[in-house]
Amino acid sequence: MITKCEGKEEMVYLQKVQEKEENVLRNIIQFYIYEFSRYIPEIRLEHDGAYKPFSLEKYWDRDNFHAYFIKVDDELIGFALVESATASNPNTIKEFFIMVKHRSNGYGKKIAKELFTMFPGDWKITQIKNNESAHAFWQGLIKEITNDRFTERFEDGKYIQEFNTATIIG
Repeated sequence: MITKCEGKEEMVYLQKVQEKEENVLRNIIQFYIYEFSRYIPEIRLEHDGAYKPFSLEKYWDRDNFHAYFIKVDDELIGFALVESATASNPNTIKEFFIMVKHRSNGYGKKIAKELFTMFPGDWKITQIKNNESAHAFWQGLIKEITNDRFTERFEDGKYIQEFNTATIIG
């Protein structure tokens, strides 16, 4: 995916995270947790000055869990953690993060669309109530790409959008 930014072309893309790169993923997840802590007051730094790390083993041990770095040219700008569909569950984006300085330029939309293409079928996307910017991003994107053919509900403190990639336009 090539995008133009201030007159120059930049390549935004997904790169599969290898198990040997787990520490790099853990490092960028710290920024994600830091940003997320404004929505969930219970998130606190541990005694070592870092946030409690995510369990990432399933991304190396299970075939339906996928970890990706999001990069622009050679710069790491974010990550996406995806659980692909099983017989009883739709595709889901478990976590999705773009560094602040790279937001509002279309990278998130391009990467999300790429993920929807990579994992065709039913999708379920969720956002917590307090994260209004994430809700606006996902609701707007899904509405746009499905031509408003999706369902949304609010349940247990979360917004939930469901759609099928067959409804995606252009």
